[in-house]
Amino acid sequence: MVERGDRPGEEVFEWLLEEENPSVRYFTLTGLLGKPESDTDVVRARKAIMRGGVVPRILGMRNDDGYWGAPGEFYTDKYGGTTWQLLILAEFGADGADAGIRKACESILDRSQERESRGFSFRESVKTGGGLPSGVIPCLTGNMVYSLLRLGHGGDPRVEAAIGWICDHQRFDDGVPDPPRGEPYDRYEMCWGRHSCHMGVVKALKAFTAIPARERSAKVKTTIAEGAEYLLAHRIHKRSHDLASVSRPGWLKFGFPLMYQTDILEILWILAELGVSDGRTGEALDIVRDARGKDGKWKMANSFNGKMLVDVEEKGKPSKWITLRALRVLGVQYGNI
Repeated sequence: MVERGDRPGEEVFEWLLEEENPSVRYFTLTGLLGKPESDTDVVRARKAIMRGGVVPRILGMRNDDGYWGAPGEFYTDKYGGTTWQLLILAEFGADGADAGIRKACESILDRSQERESRGFSFRESVKTGGGLPSGVIPCLTGNMVYSLLRLGHGGDPRVEAAIGWICDHQRFDDGVPDPPRGEPYDRYEMCWGRHSCHMGVVKALKAFTAIPARERSAKVKTTIAEGAEYLLAHRIHKRSHDLASVSRPGWLKFGFPLMYQTDILEILWILAELGVSDGRTGEALDIVRDARGKDGKWKMANSFNGKMLVDVEEKGKPSKWITLRALRVLGVQYGNI
């Protein structure tokens, strides 16, 4: 529910709609102002994403073969490899019809996706091609499914199979005494173990935000429900077996983009995008409200600047991306002012 104190002044919306950041402008028009994709301003903003700002700068750094950095270091080159660039491009609303982007997507599907299970691996198999089975991990799989869907690969059988991998293999264990055994659970205690990796759960659910609600299968809906319950049992950012304790203090510092990391703002945004509404998000929402400055804007408190190919905004300064997401999770729309 939108509270009076959540409602920003018109100047905040004008700031978000500035043409300097076409991606934020596009998502403000569609997500906060409720304009359809056919709206003239939305069409112009979507085209502007490919002409100015972060997206064309990243695209201009590709190799001739369509990837970034060394081809086999698509993941291990943090945060300059191809997987990371596709994730950023997807977050920024890049046009997946771009020939260069499609080439990069094909490169990841060819090198990172494991050919039997269809999960995504952080290493390529030199012997057989495709992703190395022992390198398949949940957070990467979630991020790549999200990216590929947002970049226009919905309906691709390879991506559909990866969605199936998430539904079949993603765990939501919460300190169970007898965790599952066998493939792929035996390899990485931090990913599966007795307590599922929080980031793996978050990125799995993030992938499903890129599937329109009307197109989500029964298996996807079941997985969303299980994942949401896992996060709600933790009150988003707490230890579920000790709700007086914060799991990771860093999750209270908002950033964008977050790569394989997360924070409470991203988690709340994912739940909002999935249509999940539950009173157990209350304390986390209060933290978001309290982080707003007197100017009605939120600051970038966590940043990968200096590690990415292109910096995004400035740490410690008001952030359009953080403000956009905060208003989204608080349920604010222009009509509520």
